[in-house]
Amino acid sequence: MTGEQQFTLPASPTGQFICQQGLKLYDSPDRQELATQAKQGRYLRLTGKIEQSAVLAEQAEDGYQGWLAEDDLRSLTPAFSVYQAVTATRAEIEQLIPQVIDYLLAAKQRQNYYLWGGNVGPNYDCSGLMQAAFASQGIWLPRDSYQQAAFCQTIVDVRPQRRSDSLDAEKVAAIAREFLPGDLIFFGNQRVDHVGMYLGEGKYIHSSGKTHGRNGIGMDSLTDLADPISHKYFQKWWLCGRVVKSFNPVEDYLANTDIAVDTGLLK
Repeated sequence: MTGEQQFTLPASPTGQFICQQGLKLYDSPDRQELATQAKQGRYLRLTGKIEQSAVLAEQAEDGYQGWLAEDDLRSLTPAFSVYQAVTATRAEIEQLIPQVIDYLLAAKQRQNYYLWGGNVGPNYDCSGLMQAAFASQGIWLPRDSYQQAAFCQTIVDVRPQRRSDSLDAEKVAAIAREFLPGDLIFFGNQRVDHVGMYLGEGKYIHSSGKTHGRNGIGMDSLTDLADPISHKYFQKWWLCGRVVKSFNPVEDYLANTDIAVDTGLLK
């Protein structure tokens, strides 16, 4: 680091640090594009990899990595006990779903726009919004939508019917009867690249981009496709999944889904 008074981060006995304020993590050392955000109170592990005055950090709750500006090390304090992954049963999670939905509805009421990498608020990306809503009740999901899809219990995969053009209104209504409020609705083409939360009666809430969506948090429908945005996402509908546990990045294996995605299509 440069400057008259060089900052030295105190050593951590656990190898982990706690964020004292919200921090930005970037997708590369040049810090041109946001990867995610670390809310105050989150645990970080510094990998020791340093490039262009940035440090590669890993978030303990979801195992997600991003580049942290060296100057932001001042906002970290040593963690004297390691992060302990949350355990929760499906029954316990089910009791928390109304509060998770309340979080989303309150976020929708605040002025917001779609922010790639946003998961602190008021501006979110799609998976950041879902992660933040569950985290508000102490339940963790993986960070990205395709990871969340791999983590959830699949309720229905609609790709075969979508590919055969057999998803008529009657079939969609029948499929939707299997969903519960709080289930996650996933969308994509080559892989899952978008997620929203099912609210009931065919409706879901999500944060969608400016070019192809609502530029922020809004509601769309799987059953009423008169709206062009609802129709567009319906054409990418992939599956519905249910959160049945809290994510543990050490124990929960996510299948390799390393498929290139044109991020410009998501914005």
